[in-house]
Amino acid sequence: MHDEYEAASIWARETLAIRAGHERTGEQEHGEPIFPTSSFVYGSAAEAARKFNGEEPGNVYSRFTNPTVRTFEHRLAALEGGERCVATSSGMAAILSTALALLSAGDEIVASRSLFGSTVSLFDKYLGKLGITTRYVELSDLAAWEAAVTPATRLLFAETPSNPLSEVVDIAALADIAHRHGALLAIDNCFLTPALQRPLALGADLVIHSATKYLDGQGRAVGGAVVGRDAELEAVFGVVRTCGPCMSPFNAWIFTKGLETLELRMRAHCQNAQALAEWLAAHPAVSRVHYSGLAGHAQHALAARQQSGFGAVLGIEVVGGREAAWSVIDATRLLSITGNLGDVKSTITHPATTTHGRLSEAQKAAAGITEGLMRVAVGLEAFDDIRNDLARGLDALV
Repeated sequence: MHDEYEAASIWARETLAIRAGHERTGEQEHGEPIFPTSSFVYGSAAEAARKFNGEEPGNVYSRFTNPTVRTFEHRLAALEGGERCVATSSGMAAILSTALALLSAGDEIVASRSLFGSTVSLFDKYLGKLGITTRYVELSDLAAWEAAVTPATRLLFAETPSNPLSEVVDIAALADIAHRHGALLAIDNCFLTPALQRPLALGADLVIHSATKYLDGQGRAVGGAVVGRDAELEAVFGVVRTCGPCMSPFNAWIFTKGLETLELRMRAHCQNAQALAEWLAAHPAVSRVHYSGLAGHAQHALAARQQSGFGAVLGIEVVGGREAAWSVIDATRLLSITGNLGDVKSTITHPATTTHGRLSEAQKAAAGITEGLMRVAVGLEAFDDIRNDLARGLDALV
């Protein structure tokens, strides 16, 4: 591929999503090839030595150098506006690799209470074993973030919008807090992707992705990524190289092809989600809809300013607690009952007993995870079919 495709200042995001990162082989292929090989050969012992010690660029071992994975990394870095991307085996592996690379015993994280349940478990149960402490604050409360920072704080971590309540934080203001205290800001961007939000341009230092979600878009593979400056990403790369939470070439190829349709898919997701949120907000069985695209959302104006779309994940609360929520979920015939999201297929789940089920009751309460809450990730089916599938259960509650 021509070098000019890499220049985000020249080419639009839609073009980068299709062209960036592909270095054609001698076969002059049109599409991106897959290199499902564990290792690579050299013309001499001297060449092998140079590549192993980094004197000469090239492939060494697919745990940390693979052409297919590299194509995905270059493409996602171009979309996010980062200097470098490191791909990992999952989104959780991306968070773990970042923490292991940049934090040491005695360091502290300040994080939002509104985090994916597994992220909270990672911070508390496993990083805690290593002597890394996490303090939790309300996502949108900048004063609380400021107050929680200590001289030991090295990382601020947030999902925005949050999972599943669609809460939003001012990324630029949060970056300012982090940098004034000598800390880094990491933003989990998997709900919006670079098609709708670019945290690095707003001042964040690192962007975390579960590529499993919208980057793939069709529920086909598991993977993750970290994007940012080369200085921090070199340390993350060192963890992936040594510890091995790497992305497979086949999965990298799937994610690369998924990026080609990212812009189109995210626009369509947003259109369906906005219409569904507005319909749900007027339904008599629904007590509250959590979606930043609604004018009544507490951070609607902020979301409109720092995002180019509101995403496709809705939090829907019904009166009647778990029994009512489960009855709506069980009445669906089209939506997939699953904890995953980011798929062209609409999905529905009960966060309190699935995605956030490992949290304590106190943690759920602090994060706003009620028993009457459902999470719907709106797919690309016909809107009427999605609405009618939810109406079957909701109408029965009235």
